[in-house]
Amino acid sequence: MASMDSIDSPESPESDAYERRVAARFASFDQDGNGWIDREDFSTAAAALLAEFGTTARCDKGQALYGGAEALWQGLAGIADVDGDQRVTRKEFVGGALKRLRDRTSGFTEIARPFLHAAFAVADTAGAGTVSVRDAERALGAFGVAPGVAAVVAAALDKDADGRITEPDAVAAFAAYFTTLP
Repeated sequence: MASMDSIDSPESPESDAYERRVAARFASFDQDGNGWIDREDFSTAAAALLAEFGTTARCDKGQALYGGAEALWQGLAGIADVDGDQRVTRKEFVGGALKRLRDRTSGFTEIARPFLHAAFAVADTAGAGTVSVRDAERALGAFGVAPGVAAVVAAALDKDADGRITEPDAVAAFAAYFTTLP
């Protein structure tokens, strides 16, 4: 049993803050809110992003996004789907995925990169190789991030305050969110 000191620690798995953060991370993948993460959640996220930016699923960007979503799902399932039922439950996510993700930061980044690269290309409405803060906010909203939170996150991604976000900064932030201890 954990000591009282570890329960109050913000990094303790027994703390309320830890549970809230893990729940938020799980919910960010569980697009339909059914209590587990599955392939459909990744397809739903891809469809929502394409709809937000008026991009068709059959174009190159749409196909790349769906391919990236499938790769991200396969990677997450490989890390977390302990019982092999093609669903990652909250228990699997908390019990195994979070530890494995934290232990494999670079591996997770590589799993996520095809999806993030494709999502970045969809949100790059100016074709500049960067995404505007406003378009990043739109993308986050399409993925189900609350409007106020999306605005704060998008602004924070703009490291040099020039109104644009680079792909490496977006990839690093995504990986850090899912691989650092809450």
